[in-house]
Amino acid sequence: MMQLITGLIAGSLFGIGLTISDMVNPKRVLGFLDIAGEWDPTLLFVMGGAMLPMSISWFFVKKLKHPLFETDFKIPSKQHIDMKLILGSALFGVGWGTIGICPGPALTSLGTGNVSILIFVSSMMAGMLLFKISPFKA
Repeated sequence: MMQLITGLIAGSLFGIGLTISDMVNPKRVLGFLDIAGEWDPTLLFVMGGAMLPMSISWFFVKKLKHPLFETDFKIPSKQHIDMKLILGSALFGVGWGTIGICPGPALTSLGTGNVSILIFVSSMMAGMLLFKISPFKA
């Protein structure tokens, strides 16, 4: 139960942070990616602002034997870069760079009633379901 509560709190904080920093606005992201035009550095400051407390947190996390509400840390065992990782990253990057929305801000923006966001999230879910039934599973 504590894992669910912790996830809810962390997800809510993330969503609130995205909303306050206006990272749910695709124009902000597209402005950041437009380095040859009217570049908007806001995303850089948001990422930098997130990295500082996370860096401090990792200092303490490394000293723990296990997470507070789990028996062990869930650390990925896969350590190499393969074609699936490259293709998946490229698809994510093209989608993000084309419309300026990634999954976190999209889910956060669902409550706005924006039809484009609803289409994006529906398409994202369809892609996830297609992957589940595809031969490309890990």
